Amino acid sequence: MFRAKGSYGRSVIGNITHFHHRSNAMSPVPMTHRLWAEFLGTFWLVFGGCGSAVLAAKVVSDGTINMGIGFVGVALAFGLTVVTGAYAVGHISGGHFNPAVTLGCAVAKRVEWAAVVPSWIAQVVGGAVAGGVLFVIANGKDGFSASESGFATNGYGEHSPDGYSLAAVIVAEVVLTAVFLWVILGVTSKKAPAGFAPLAIGLTLTLIHLISIPVSNTSVNPARSLGVAWYAGGDALSQVWVFILAPLVGAAIAGISYAFLTGDEDDAPAEAEARVGAEG
Repeated sequence: MFRAKGSYGRSVIGNITHFHHRSNAMSPVPMTHRLWAEFLGTFWLVFGGCGSAVLAAKVVSDGTINMGIGFVGVALAFGLTVVTGAYAVGHISGGHFNPAVTLGCAVAKRVEWAAVVPSWIAQVVGGAVAGGVLFVIANGKDGFSASESGFATNGYGEHSPDGYSLAAVIVAEVVLTAVFLWVILGVTSKKAPAGFAPLAIGLTLTLIHLISIPVSNTSVNPARSLGVAWYAGGDALSQVWVFILAPLVGAAIAGISYAFLTGDEDDAPAEAEARVGAEG
């Protein structure tokens, strides 16, 4: 979400609020460093967000009192992972941590197309490693079962937290991912007020979770969904296709429509400036 130091001849400190603005096109940061940052940021998002759901959402004290953080706490945890992760490594990679965000930014000409697939791989692997670490920790409690507990996976029908249909889940995921990308593209514009982009993006993700945890357990991020579905297996894996395709569709819609709807376009096409990690 940050521009790397050296992009466009300005320091990251001076551009700290321009998350995703062409996401390191013409950046001197080697591709290997960018991919490592995407791996780490996605790891943190999945471990922090899904970890809060698996380990802390419901904690029963004295057999009767729930001391857990609940839906609100889980929603906040996801938002906090994005804010903290973006501040930590966003200046290296652009801080997407989400294949849908990478796609939407590419469609909107904010990131070079040649970086999309390598970023997706880093993000999916980061999410899977986070899911594995979480699986090991959760198995430290007697009686734990990833498949029976759900393991923070996404689903529809009987696997939706509140029983929502496949159609309802698809609509929610497409619309909310599109809104997420519209916010990202807006608050990272050179025309946007400085100083608030990280918080705006994190709070948007928090709000998205508050809306849709009961519907789909909230994905808007294929790497987040795959990261835990591998370990839950069964129905979680059979339904994960929805949470890969729907966020990508929503992100593409936002990437295509943002400039047309808002008139907010960059001064020059990204293709003219893109350099595909030649240094890495």
